[in-house]
Amino acid sequence: MEQRRQQAEEEKKGKLFKFEIITVKAWGIILKRTPKKARYQSEDLGKGITLEMVYIPEGSFLMGSPKTEKYRNRNEGPQHQVTLEPFYMGKYPVTQAQYEAVMGKNPSYFKSWFKGKNRPVEQVSWHDAVEFCKRLSEMTGRTYRLPSETQWEYAARAGTTTPFYCGETITSKLANNGWNHKKTTDVGSFPPNAFGLYDMLGNVWEWCADSWHDNYEGAPSDSSVWEGEDPYRLLRGGSWITYPGYCRCANRYYGTSGSQLHYLGFRLVVFGAAWT
Repeated sequence: MEQRRQQAEEEKKGKLFKFEIITVKAWGIILKRTPKKARYQSEDLGKGITLEMVYIPEGSFLMGSPKTEKYRNRNEGPQHQVTLEPFYMGKYPVTQAQYEAVMGKNPSYFKSWFKGKNRPVEQVSWHDAVEFCKRLSEMTGRTYRLPSETQWEYAARAGTTTPFYCGETITSKLANNGWNHKKTTDVGSFPPNAFGLYDMLGNVWEWCADSWHDNYEGAPSDSSVWEGEDPYRLLRGGSWITYPGYCRCANRYYGTSGSQLHYLGFRLVVFGAAWT
């Protein structure tokens, strides 16, 4: 009876999908391949376009980077414990097809005319991303928003403590960064992390909901958005134009909220009980 109840609770989280994660040694040689599975919900945006949201379980982690981490910036400390409730996060950055389905336009520089416009949308400002969330929420009846910085790093790490979710380093075969394609690539072209999220490192910088702060003094210890008076907004994950050190899980960057550049995109979150 208890087993059936647990199974029913699991199924409420969404459909099951399977994937493989890769762990590398410090010099980039593959150490192991590990099969994983996760659950997701699918949002129908019309005309055959869907949005897949992956279930991210509750948990705690140490946010920020240790002083010994290579390429570390001072704004990545002090390290602090954060505890989060479950939520759903976009399996991929928002694509050009998804953005066009909701907003009626595609502002991207690297337009993908083939394969259903599966490159991430870029040249979107923080305000554009917030407006997308607003319109999508009105369409679906669920409250979509940009992730808080704590949600983003927790989801990116997926239980790891290394600089990258694949290990101590990252290569051109594991993420789209400044060492390879020199442009955006179709979402899902590289291996995911242990939560089943793709392109969390590289491809496009992703806007977070939070205002920029120079360090973690006074930072939230939960999934709250950290507001402030600074005119800059948080960016996470690095992009196709940045070198690996900027694609670390702990790396923090910022941009003015009105910036519309060909390496700025975003990803969505929604409250964990939205489908249950």
